[in-house]
Amino acid sequence: MKDTEPDGVGKSTRASVRAEKMRLTVVKLRKTWTTFRKNRLGIAGMIILATFIGMALLSEPLYDLGLIQNPNKLMESSNSAIALNPPSSSHLLGTDEKGRDVLSELVFGSRNSLIVGFAAAFITMILGAGIGLVAGSYGKAMDELLMRLTDLFLVIPWLPFAVILATFLPPENRPSLFKIIIVIGITSWPSTARIVRAQVLTIRERAYVERAVAVGSGKMHIIGAHLMPNVFPLVFANGILSVSYAILSEAFLSFLGLSDPSKITWGLMLYNSFNFGGFSNNAYWFVLPPGICIILVVLGFTFVSFALDEILNPRLRRR
Repeated sequence: MKDTEPDGVGKSTRASVRAEKMRLTVVKLRKTWTTFRKNRLGIAGMIILATFIGMALLSEPLYDLGLIQNPNKLMESSNSAIALNPPSSSHLLGTDEKGRDVLSELVFGSRNSLIVGFAAAFITMILGAGIGLVAGSYGKAMDELLMRLTDLFLVIPWLPFAVILATFLPPENRPSLFKIIIVIGITSWPSTARIVRAQVLTIRERAYVERAVAVGSGKMHIIGAHLMPNVFPLVFANGILSVSYAILSEAFLSFLGLSDPSKITWGLMLYNSFNFGGFSNNAYWFVLPPGICIILVVLGFTFVSFALDEILNPRLRRR
């Protein structure tokens, strides 16, 4: 009986600790939401992003209901009789150069554009955070090596570098969304690495980290237990902003003809409108919608990032 009592007490203590951690997490989330909802730009950005994410998620259901077309399945089809028709009751945003519904392209394009944005931003966060953590934690030699590599990526002109990567990554001469994601991720991590490294150098001087080093904690333990939890909010806020940069970069590369022509995106819509007379024929319904969507999504992510920055940086909070 005596042997079982300590175990029972231990289980009760662990349960109490878990319950207290859960309570503190809930309290912290409530405070975060309270601060966030007071930021008008953050709420506006959230509404914008929720609209486009909902549009992306509803693309397949709307197609299954017969309300929109699937432009990815109609890339080679053409109906010249209704090509570049202005908005009407049958085509609310008009048609493109092949007679396909622009609204359908816009809805399906939102899904592919957001996939590229989130996936490329994830690669940026992983590379940038990993390199920044290692550079700030493993001594001067490693710091110098990784920071010089970061400087190299920063000084290389982005456009030629991205074009070369998109051209020569396997499979060669075959554009794809996967290649665009890799290109954007590889070329956009240096700023995140710089930010994380600077934060790590600051945290490393704090008393609790020095105590952990004094009691013999290893590098990996310090990174996992002390550095990563403290830099993650900063990485997350910067990652939100990276999504908008990735979507804008995808649109730019697609406009240069480097994206997969079989996967509709907003950038590909702009590319097609430029190549097939959207500008010269004053087909504003073919040109403006994807451009407006790109601008709104970039603004949405920027507004949310500003709101998160206010939450994470107490000096920016309203008194």
